[in-house]
Amino acid sequence: MRFVEGTFPFLRETGHVIALVGAGGKTTLMYEMARRYAERGAKVLVTTTTHIFRPESGHWAQDPEETVRLWGQGTYAVAGIPCEDGKLCSLSEEVLDEYIRMADVVLIEADGSKHKPCKVPAAHEPVIPESCDIVIGVMGMCAWGKPLEEVCFRTEEAMRLLGITAREILDEKRMAAILTSEEGTRKNVGDREYYVMLSQCETKERTQAAERIRELLKMQKIEHCVIGKEEMI
Repeated sequence: MRFVEGTFPFLRETGHVIALVGAGGKTTLMYEMARRYAERGAKVLVTTTTHIFRPESGHWAQDPEETVRLWGQGTYAVAGIPCEDGKLCSLSEEVLDEYIRMADVVLIEADGSKHKPCKVPAAHEPVIPESCDIVIGVMGMCAWGKPLEEVCFRTEEAMRLLGITAREILDEKRMAAILTSEEGTRKNVGDREYYVMLSQCETKERTQAAERIRELLKMQKIEHCVIGKEEMI
């Protein structure tokens, strides 16, 4: 993922436990941040409180010893319990806490979206660990200008939040409303630092729409909104 406009100030720091929520590029962003941190010499752990695909690149660490070995090679480590369909499930709270004590930075995918670019969480979502101090809300700009039912995971929840029908269009104001709502992407964030990534800005029109959303977020005191373009990593 290439950051087209803006960056996250905490990328210059370690000591953070960062959760990614929302839809439309969480995994790509998580691995891009992991790569950047690792290139600077940080011991980076990638994990999930839901499900992620098991990496094929040799980054999967099955125990703390394997994690340390990967860090010694200058790369990040991915930890999780093997489950169905080639995925990794969440670690126990005790094991996660152990990894947090070992790592310089922990990146956690804390939400699922069924490959949709937009999401409004259900009652049990997202799953943000208490140890997390930063949350990044992600939304894909390929949802912009499309009917809600085509691009939003948990359509019924989104309809209730926005007060619209499933066939109505997601415009900038509605996307900003999801990103700022404590019933939307900001759910369970609490007093943690909250940042936004607007991904999938592959066209000029999407980038311009993302810039308008960023201005709406600033009106809600969300100062850090990064505009990104997804690329293979």
